[in-house]
Amino acid sequence: MQTDSPENPPCGPGCGSAIETLNRVCFCRTVDQTLLRQQLLSEQPDADLYEHILATRPHLFSNTAVFLSQRHAVEMRSLIEAVDQVVATPAYQQHVMGWAQPIARRPCGPLGACMGYDFHLGPDGPRLIEINTNAGGAWLNAALARAQTPCCANLLEDSAAQPSTPCLEDRLFAMFRDEWALQRGDAPLEMVAIVDDSPTEQYLYPEFRLAARMFLRHGVRAVIADAGSLRYAEGRLWYEGTPIDLVYNRLTDFTLESPDHVALRDAYEAGAVVVTPNPHTYALYADKRNLTALTDEKLLRQWQIPEPTISTLLRSIPHTVAVTPDNADALWQQRRHFFFKPASGYGSKATYRGDKLTKRVWTAIREDAYVAQSRIPPSERGVLVDGEQTTLKVDLRNYVYAGDVQLIAARLYQGQTTNFRTPGGGFASVFV
Repeated sequence: MQTDSPENPPCGPGCGSAIETLNRVCFCRTVDQTLLRQQLLSEQPDADLYEHILATRPHLFSNTAVFLSQRHAVEMRSLIEAVDQVVATPAYQQHVMGWAQPIARRPCGPLGACMGYDFHLGPDGPRLIEINTNAGGAWLNAALARAQTPCCANLLEDSAAQPSTPCLEDRLFAMFRDEWALQRGDAPLEMVAIVDDSPTEQYLYPEFRLAARMFLRHGVRAVIADAGSLRYAEGRLWYEGTPIDLVYNRLTDFTLESPDHVALRDAYEAGAVVVTPNPHTYALYADKRNLTALTDEKLLRQWQIPEPTISTLLRSIPHTVAVTPDNADALWQQRRHFFFKPASGYGSKATYRGDKLTKRVWTAIREDAYVAQSRIPPSERGVLVDGEQTTLKVDLRNYVYAGDVQLIAARLYQGQTTNFRTPGGGFASVFV
C-alpha cells in the first residue's frame, strides 16, 4: 500500500464500520498523476488539457478516494428507482406541472442525459439532498477513475471501484444516442452542440472538451457553443453556419427564459432540435419543490404509491416543505434544523444553513420560492494537505440515465456547500 502518512493508528472501540474507519484513517494517495495525464492527453488541439487544469483549477481533483459500502450503494440505487417509479405516475406529473413553466409541460421524448442524484451519508445511511438535471463531472470522473491505483488492498480484496472505464465512455455515448432516438428514431445523428453561456469561462469547461472528444471518437461531429451565438432559421438550429441535430444542454437557465437563449428556446418549442436535458426533464425531477411531494406521506398514499416505495422515499429523502406565509414563523424558530434552498436553484447558489441565517436573508427567502429541507450533515474524509492530516466533508453523486446508475463519484470540500476551492478537495473517485 502506498501512503504518505505515518503508520495508521489501530481501530479501537467505537471506530464504527470498516468503511467509516477507512474514510477516517486511510491517507493513501490513490491518483497516479502520470495515468491521469495520459487520460487527458489527446491528439486533438486540446492536448494540453492536463496542464491547463493544473494551472487554472488546482482543486478540481482530489488525490484521495472515498470508501462506500455496497449496502449504501444499493440503498442509493433503491431510492433512485423509487423516485423514477413516482415520477412515472400521472398524478405526480400533474402535481409538479402545476408549478412548472409552460415551456416545461410538454414531453418530447428524451429522458435527460447526465442526471445527478446528490447524497449525504448520514448516521442512518445515504440521504438524498437534491436531484440535478445537468450534473457536471461525468467525463472528468471517468478520467479520474482510470487513474486510480490500489489502496488498502488487504481490506478491499472483494471490492471494485466503478464499471470498467472504456465501458463507461461507451455508456455515456449510448446515453446521447438513445436520447436522440427517443425523438428522432433511426435518423442519423451527425452534429452535437455542447451549449452553455460563455462556455470557455465555465469552471467545468475542461469537461466540455472531454465530451466533444467522445463524440468525435464515435463518429459524431461536436462543437462547444455559446448559447447566445445560436440561430434559429429555416426550421433548424444553427451555429456558425452549421445545422445542429442535438444540444447537450449545460445551461442553468432551466426553462430557457433569458433573451440570450431565444434561438434555442424557439428551436426546442418547434421540435427543430433535440435538447437534453430539457425543460420538461427539469420540471419532472430537479425543481426543488418536487422534494416536498416526494416526502409528503399523505400525498403519496393519495396517489396510491406502493407502501415499500413510500417507505424508501421517506427514509432516504430528508423531509422537505415549501416556505409559505403559514409556516414561515415556525420555520424561523426551528431554522437551525433546516437547509433553505431556492426552488430553481443550482450549484448551491442562494442556499443557506438555517443556523447561519440573518434576518435580512430570511426576509428575502420569505418573498421568494424557497423550500426548507431537514439538514443532514455530510460525512467526512480524512486527507493529507501539505503533510498535515485534516478532515473534509463529502458529497456523493450518482450519475444516472433512465434510472441506471452509471457512476458514483464524490466531492470533497470545506465550508457550507460544495466547492472546488479547498486544498485536498475536488472530485474524488469512490471505492465500493
